[in-house]
Amino acid sequence: MSAPKLFSPGPVMVKENVRQALTHYDICHRGAEFEELFARTTAKINKLFKADDSYRSVIVSGSGTSSNETVLSSIFNEGEKVMLIRNGEFGGRLLEIIEKYEIPLVDCEFPWGERPDLGKVEEMMAADPAIKVVAMVCHETSTGMINPVKEVGDLADKYGKWYFVDCVSAAAGELIDIVDFHITFATSVGGKCLGAYPGSAYICGKIDAFETLTPEMGKNVYLNLAKHYIYARDKNQTPNTPNVNLFWALEAALDNALADGGVEARVARYKECSGILRKGMKDMGLKLLLDDESQMANTVTSVFLPEGKDLKAFLSDMESRGYVVYSGKGKYEAMGMFQVANMGEIYPDDCREFLRVLADCIK
Repeated sequence: MSAPKLFSPGPVMVKENVRQALTHYDICHRGAEFEELFARTTAKINKLFKADDSYRSVIVSGSGTSSNETVLSSIFNEGEKVMLIRNGEFGGRLLEIIEKYEIPLVDCEFPWGERPDLGKVEEMMAADPAIKVVAMVCHETSTGMINPVKEVGDLADKYGKWYFVDCVSAAAGELIDIVDFHITFATSVGGKCLGAYPGSAYICGKIDAFETLTPEMGKNVYLNLAKHYIYARDKNQTPNTPNVNLFWALEAALDNALADGGVEARVARYKECSGILRKGMKDMGLKLLLDDESQMANTVTSVFLPEGKDLKAFLSDMESRGYVVYSGKGKYEAMGMFQVANMGEIYPDDCREFLRVLADCIK
């Protein structure tokens, strides 16, 4: 079988040097070589987020959700609240974590695909002094919308709140300046826009905030942010055995993202690719979920099949032709929506070939 083309939002197709990095010889995770690898890789994560010396990064062996759960389960004292701004499936995932750990919640909910109203956000943020943390997803992958991360960060800074941003589907795909956006903790994972593999999650956070945490605050053993920070700070280590092989691949992917024009060049490629895809699909007469280009992510486009087309049959047909795309989530699946992603090793010519196959499939 030939390898399928993954036009889906993770896992992604990786560059050959990332794949080869997995074949690195085995090392002990409690040895000096791993500690040097850990130090190099976390420093490169800082660069990815444009962090200054007031930030430090840690790595968690798990999915993107594991990094989100690590933060949310670890940063609250009794009685402190989180204000969650949500407008899609992955805002709902953060809600699930918050409710599971019984964290007092101020729920700032908006309809899927609707940009959060900053007036409502500020009103709710200002009204409750018990809010310690404001939380939001940057790229809400379920719709392909980019949320107003900087604007909410400015409000969080104005009212003296910590700001947690789920950047799982945004890091290396959108320009994120963790300092300028006033982000306290940002999370992501290798197997998305960065172009590595699932299972290598990471967290970049303000050192001042890290230093207020204790292991006792954490409500999880493995996903305990204070433990991860202390081991990283003191030893360039992880508290538990990590997936060492993925560290080599993560570092290679970071090197790729930071080289040859840096993150800006990668974001420009993603933006060019999504532009080709969107124009081509519109030219076919397909309807996109979002109308405002400024609110659309560089790497995911949500689009509706023509009326009368069966979504499952379409997805199967595309896969038989060597292309994998996602079905829509929630109510959109029943409406015949599918999602086209251009994360990872996808280039303009790949997008043009995808459009040729898509047009043939829809006919």
